[in-house]
Amino acid sequence: MSDKRRILIIDDDKELSMLIQDMLEDNGYEVDVANSVFDAYSLLQGRMPHLILLDINLPDATGFEMCRELRERSDVPIIFASARTSEDDKVDALDMGGDDYLAKPYSLKELLSRINSLLRRSYGRTTEKKYEEMIIGNHKISVDRNARIVSKDGVQIECAPREYDLLMYLMDNRGRALTKDELINNVWGSYSEVEQSTLTVHIRWLREKFETDPSNPQVIKTVWGVGYMMGE
Repeated sequence: MSDKRRILIIDDDKELSMLIQDMLEDNGYEVDVANSVFDAYSLLQGRMPHLILLDINLPDATGFEMCRELRERSDVPIIFASARTSEDDKVDALDMGGDDYLAKPYSLKELLSRINSLLRRSYGRTTEKKYEEMIIGNHKISVDRNARIVSKDGVQIECAPREYDLLMYLMDNRGRALTKDELINNVWGSYSEVEQSTLTVHIRWLREKFETDPSNPQVIKTVWGVGYMMGE
C-alpha cells in the first residue's frame, strides 16, 4: 500500500475522469475513479480518501445527496466540479459541506492548484512524512513510511496492513482522544461494515507488539467512554 495522498474522482464523464486521473498521478497522487454514486460507495468501503472531487449530475443520484451523506460520517475535503454554474448551485454545494466549487469547463492546471491548496489547508504543508521517530513511555518507535516498516527500540515489528494503517492514524493524532467511530471511519472506511469489536481486536494486537505490559498500556491508552489515544 502507498502513503501518497489519495483522491477519489466521482464523475460520469469517463474521458474527463481519465484525463484528471493521469494528471494527478503524474503529480504524485494516488487516484480512484467512480462513474456513479454506487461505484463510489463501493470504493469508500475500503478506505476514506484524502480528498473527493465530486460532480453534481450523476446517473444514480446527485452530488448534493452524496455530499450530505458524507458529511454525516466524515470531514473529508470535497471539491464540487460541475457544469452547473448558477449561484444557487454554488451556494447549496458550499452550505451542505463542500469546501470548494469549480465550474466546468476548467483547466487542469487550476484544478491541480485548488487540490494542492485544499490539501495544505486540511492536512498541513507536508503531504508525505517519509521517516520519523517518537518516544512514548520507555520506547523509541521508528517509522519508514515509504517502506511501511515500523521498529520498536531498533527491532523491526511485523504489522499486518490494517494494523499499520491504524498505527499511523494513532501516531498522526497522538495526544488526542479518538472515538471508535472516527478510527473505524478513517482506517477501514466510512461505509465499511466493520464492528467496534474488530477495532478492539486490532488495538489489542498493536498493544501486544508495542507495549511492555499490554494489560497496562502506556503507548495506546484507553480513554473510557470515548475510545483510544496514543501518548500523553
